[in-house]
Amino acid sequence: MNFLKSIICFLLVFQVNAQTPTLTIADSLYSVGNYSEAIQDLENIKVKSEAVYSRLAKAYVAKGDFSSGLKNYRIVLDKNPNKVLTAVEYGEVLMKAGKFESADSLFHQLANSYPKNASFQFQLGTIKEKQNDSTYLEYFERTIKIDSNHQQALYKLSKNALSLRDFATSEKLALQGLKTNPNNASLLSILAQTYFNENSFILAITPFEKLLELGQGNEFVHSKLGYCYYRLHYHTKAIEQYNLALGYEDKNSDTHYNLGKLYARTGDLKKSETHLLMALLIKKQPVDAEFLSLALTYKLQEDYEKALNYLNSALEENPGNERALYERAIAADNYFKDKQTVLNYYKTYLEKYSEKGNSELLHLAGIRIKDIKEELHLNGE
Repeated sequence: MNFLKSIICFLLVFQVNAQTPTLTIADSLYSVGNYSEAIQDLENIKVKSEAVYSRLAKAYVAKGDFSSGLKNYRIVLDKNPNKVLTAVEYGEVLMKAGKFESADSLFHQLANSYPKNASFQFQLGTIKEKQNDSTYLEYFERTIKIDSNHQQALYKLSKNALSLRDFATSEKLALQGLKTNPNNASLLSILAQTYFNENSFILAITPFEKLLELGQGNEFVHSKLGYCYYRLHYHTKAIEQYNLALGYEDKNSDTHYNLGKLYARTGDLKKSETHLLMALLIKKQPVDAEFLSLALTYKLQEDYEKALNYLNSALEENPGNERALYERAIAADNYFKDKQTVLNYYKTYLEKYSEKGNSELLHLAGIRIKDIKEELHLNGE
């Protein structure tokens, strides 16, 4: 009897040792992405161990054959239900395969068995979210109760708070995660957007700049950072960021429009004109604001004829643009020699906005009307 046991043990050891070179070769093939050959070598093993089935499962999944991968994971778990890591991998593949009910059942079992494991709660939240189940946020809340620094759950919750414009919560959760991992680009983005949407532009600059340091630059980051600089009157920095944004998308009318205004403020009127014209060419919706800005650029150049033309275009786009109507009177005042004509432009503005217009503009228009009338009287007109 002892002799028979010795023979069986020898055969088992021989089989395991015989598998070892094959497993090493299969691992090498897997590591370089040659999944088909790795699978072939593993499938050729006649007596398969749990290690073989586990490798087969991973190779099939890597190849995109989720069905075969799940089948091999199931074999391992049927033999050894206590292999938690294998169960987790199995659950993740169930999710990839769209088998959400099975994945939900599995992770519920794991969560019940390991109530202090935050990852299982997070996986349940992810599954509920994919199923459009409104309870998904509850699982992310449970996740951070177990692990207050769980980065993915903090991102999900802070992103949701931001979408609801609950800025206090989105800031708190983003900062909570960044305390542990200051380089978490997702949370930096949430924090930056939170401050941006609160109009706290000076606070938004730091996380936006950090994203650029981490190599996370894109049109969104550059344009938002540019706007922060713009609002804080850092015109040179704003221009730099908007130009970088154009490197990602050169047909964004808002970017060209803002650059046009910035170049006008820095005195580069030629570039201002170029970008404002580009904004007009690109934009498909009413463009009275762009026409007005372009007109003001020509006004600074003392080209009042072009200013008048673009102010008329602005008013054609939007007859209710008060500033355009007022600026048209100013441009006419500088362009036309006939003061009666100029007077009519001011009167047109005053008649339309006398009761609902900007008090400062109305005051200036009133003074100019009085002056023109005195000039006409003195000239006997």
